[in-house]
Amino acid sequence: MEIPIIYLPPRLELKIDLTDEQFWQLCQENDDLRFERSATGELIIMSPTGSITGERNSELNFQLRAWNRQKNLGKVFDSNSGFKLPNGAERSPDSSWISNQRWDTLTLEEQDKFAPLCPDFVVELMSPSDTLEKTRAKMREYMENGAKLGWLINRKKRQLEIYRPQQDVEILENPQTVSGENVLPGFILDLTLIW
Repeated sequence: MEIPIIYLPPRLELKIDLTDEQFWQLCQENDDLRFERSATGELIIMSPTGSITGERNSELNFQLRAWNRQKNLGKVFDSNSGFKLPNGAERSPDSSWISNQRWDTLTLEEQDKFAPLCPDFVVELMSPSDTLEKTRAKMREYMENGAKLGWLINRKKRQLEIYRPQQDVEILENPQTVSGENVLPGFILDLTLIW
């Protein structure tokens, strides 16, 4: 008997009731997939990004980590890191940063699993399978849950959207650099290596 091949879309959303521990176990047992969970409990299964997006995301994380290594003000996380937001969603930004002050309030168990907080700084680097509408909704969710600064990088349009709490989104057209402002003092992202 031949086993049928099932083709799934690059992003699949399912309503499945899982406890936090069950969701953790699902992620651990399927580490070749990327999962998120919405505040209303939808399980979101995402395929790996393409190679170009992965390389650009690696560059983004490299620049942020290099800055943080000099300043030593917090912790840098890549897209494999999950966070349990105050609204109950479990999200994995493409790149994120948490101040040492906030990170050090967590227990070792909280740090080891999905940290129960929203990062201070988040970045979403759109891949070909992402939609602008859903990525913008995710950015708004980060802001509503405590992020102090967020960047949505749309490589296809060469646009950068800057999210700040209680402010309108600022959209920059083809910027060469962007500042981490007072959240990441002294950090300047070189976008010429990201576009």
